[in-house]
Amino acid sequence: MSRTRVCGRISWGVRIGATAFGLVVLFVHTAGPPALAQQTSRDTTAIANRTAVASGDRAGEVLVTVSFAKDVAPILQKNCQQCHQPGAIGPMPLTTYEEVRPWARAIKQRVVQREMPPYRYDDDVGIQNLKYDLRLSEVEIQTIARWVDNGAPFGNPADLPPPLTFPDPTKWAFADQFGPPDLVVRTKPFTLPAEGQDVWWRPVVPTGLTKDRCIKAISVKPSLKGRGAAHHANSDLIVFDEKSGQYVERERISEYALGKVGEMVPPDACRTLPANSLIRWDVHYYPIDTELKDDVIEMGFWLYPEDHQAKYQQDLKNYTLLMKGSELEIPPHGTAMTQGFHSFKTPVRIDSFQPHGHFRLVAKTLEIFYPDTGKLEMVSSISNWTNTWHTSHIYEDDVAPLLPKGAVLVITGYYDNTTANRQNPDPDQWVGLGSRTADEMSHAWIAVTHLDDEGYARLVAEREKRKKTETQNNKNP
Repeated sequence: MSRTRVCGRISWGVRIGATAFGLVVLFVHTAGPPALAQQTSRDTTAIANRTAVASGDRAGEVLVTVSFAKDVAPILQKNCQQCHQPGAIGPMPLTTYEEVRPWARAIKQRVVQREMPPYRYDDDVGIQNLKYDLRLSEVEIQTIARWVDNGAPFGNPADLPPPLTFPDPTKWAFADQFGPPDLVVRTKPFTLPAEGQDVWWRPVVPTGLTKDRCIKAISVKPSLKGRGAAHHANSDLIVFDEKSGQYVERERISEYALGKVGEMVPPDACRTLPANSLIRWDVHYYPIDTELKDDVIEMGFWLYPEDHQAKYQQDLKNYTLLMKGSELEIPPHGTAMTQGFHSFKTPVRIDSFQPHGHFRLVAKTLEIFYPDTGKLEMVSSISNWTNTWHTSHIYEDDVAPLLPKGAVLVITGYYDNTTANRQNPDPDQWVGLGSRTADEMSHAWIAVTHLDDEGYARLVAEREKRKKTETQNNKNP
C-alpha cells in the first residue's frame, strides 16, 4: 500500500509491506522541513486570507470599529500580561495603551503567525483539546489584526477593563488548581559566572518523604533571576536497592525547560514517589552576562491522598527518534529528518507530549500507526517549533490518545540548518548530536499510562457512548 499525506507543509509518503518476520513500515521523506521563516500552523496563503478577513477586506463585509479599550485590552489581560508586565519575563510591558501602541504592528504580526502567545501547536490537524492551552482563538486574532489595520484607535476610556492585580511571579504553576505543593525539593545553591560556556549542575538531594505517595502533579520553578540561564532542569528518581545495598536510578521524574508548566497524572493512574527517595538533578545553565549567586531551582509535588487507589501506572520517559544505528548529522546549509517508532506490550494512554530539540529543530509530529488496518493517525503537530519555549502538551482526559496493544507511536523531527531558519545561530557549522545548546537532540518526553485490556476497552466504550450522546444532543438542541 502506498499513500501520501500532508500536514501543514510537511509532506512524506508511507509504504507498508509484509515479510516473513512480520510487518515492515517504511517512512520515506519526500519534502524537506519547512523554513522557519514560513512556519506557522497555516501556510502563507492561509495567513494572508486570515489577515484579509481580520482587516475587513472580504467583499461585502461590514467593518466594525475595534478599539483598544473595548476589544484589545481584555485579550491582552487574559493572554499576554502575565508575562508582559513590569519586571516580568516579557521584553516589554503591555499593560496600558501607551505601552502597547508602539508595538501594534509587531503584535499583529506575531499573533497572526501564531508565534505569540508562546504556545506552538498546529490548530488545523490532530487533537485540539489541551490543558493549559495558551493559544488565541481565531476571533481574538482577527480582533487584534483589524484593530491594527484600522490605525490602532484607543476608543472610549469608559470601555477599559479594570487594571489587573498581578499574582506573585514566584507563584507555582498549578497553585490555582491544587493550592500550594505538598512537597518542595530544591537544588543545592549554585553560583553561575557571568560569562563562559555551558555548565551542568548535578546535585543529589533527599525528598524528605516518609511514606510512598502517588503524584498528582509536578512543576519545576527556576528562580526569577535564573530563569533565563536555566536551559533545562532534568530530575531522576534514586531509590535504595535492597539486593545491591546501593542507591539506583528508577525513572525520570520531570524535565523542565522554559515555557513548560509541568506534568499531571490522571486520577486513574499513579506515579509513585517512594519514601526515603532521592532526586538527582541535572541542570543545564548557560551564562547570561550577569553572575547568578547561589541560584536555586525548586520542584513542587502535589500528591494524592494517602489512601488513593489507582489501577494503572504512569511514567514519563525519553522517546528517541534515533533508532539503532541512526545518527543525527546536519551539514552546513542543509536539512535533516529523524523518525522514531515505539510500541508497547499492553494498551496505553498518551497523557502528554513534549518535543525537545535545540536551534535547528523546526518541527515535530506525533502519530499512531495501526498495523491491523494500516491507518496512520495524526495526534499532534508543531510545525513552527522554537527552542525558546518548551511546552508539554497535556491532553484533556477525554481525548488523550488510546493505543491498543501493538499500535506504533511514530515521532518525526525536522531540522533546518539553513539561513531560512531564523533561530539558527550559524548555518556554516556542521551540527551533531550533543548536550550543548549549539548541538542538537532528537527525542520527545511522553507521559504514558499503562493500561490492561479491560481498562482499554472500558475507556473506548465510554468515549463512544459520550460521542453518541453529544451527536444526539446536537440533533435535538
